[in-house]
Amino acid sequence: MKWSDYSKLIKLRLTFLVTFSASISFLIGSKANGHIDWLNWVKLIVGGFLVTSAANGFNEIIEKDLDKLMKRTMDRPLPSGKMTNGQALVLSLGMGMAGTYLLGSLNLLTGLLSVFSILLYAFAYTPLKRKSPIVVFVGAIPGALPPLIGYVAAHGKIDTIALILFGIQFVWQFPHFWAIAWVLDDDYKLAGFRLLPTGNRDLGSAIITFIFTLILLPVSLLPTIYGYGGYYVGAVSLACSVVFLYQAYNLLRTQQIEAARKLMFGSFMYLPVVQLMFLFDFIGK
Repeated sequence: MKWSDYSKLIKLRLTFLVTFSASISFLIGSKANGHIDWLNWVKLIVGGFLVTSAANGFNEIIEKDLDKLMKRTMDRPLPSGKMTNGQALVLSLGMGMAGTYLLGSLNLLTGLLSVFSILLYAFAYTPLKRKSPIVVFVGAIPGALPPLIGYVAAHGKIDTIALILFGIQFVWQFPHFWAIAWVLDDDYKLAGFRLLPTGNRDLGSAIITFIFTLILLPVSLLPTIYGYGGYYVGAVSLACSVVFLYQAYNLLRTQQIEAARKLMFGSFMYLPVVQLMFLFDFIGK
């Protein structure tokens, strides 16, 4: 098996983004505790990477026949025949068990949350993708668990900061998902996926995307509002949210794929910038 096949099975770029999010939240949780255990940070990164990889592997096993239908996914190892279902299943189970063990060694709640994220993503979100646009709401829950898991891994419990981290990533996912779905709608429809709010590239989907991007603005200011972050994170979050909102407005105004693509790339930049700023501001307090 080639590295390129393995990286496609685990969706390497997505897995890296998820692990990055969890690692930043771990450092925030460590600051709340008053010290950083760097060995546990490494355990979180490795465990988080493995758990996310396992969830993505299960997702591709379930969607193998559907991936054959889409240009974007037909070269993945399972639909292309470069890897068998059995090989992918063994890899995914192994990564899932190893990752859960590592995360569970940090504390029980972290281990339970990691198992919940795999089950919800692979066995609830994945089958619903062909059923209803409500799937985005379901998928946003496991998608927002990484910062919660990272924080709990360091802090040991769910508190207000943990819920803020979860809330920012939860709301961010709606414009993020819908921008991607708008760009890839033609390809998604080949597999019967219904991911846009109305099921189509239309004014209704653009309006709903804009509304959730607007909601993200006050949510991103919660660290400052609750006093966990200062004016720096507030100013950066506000600036990022205004730019993001402007991109969503352009999609609403034009309803063009190019506007959705800019919103999609804007979403890739938004989350790490806001999370890093929260970390730096929180550490500096």
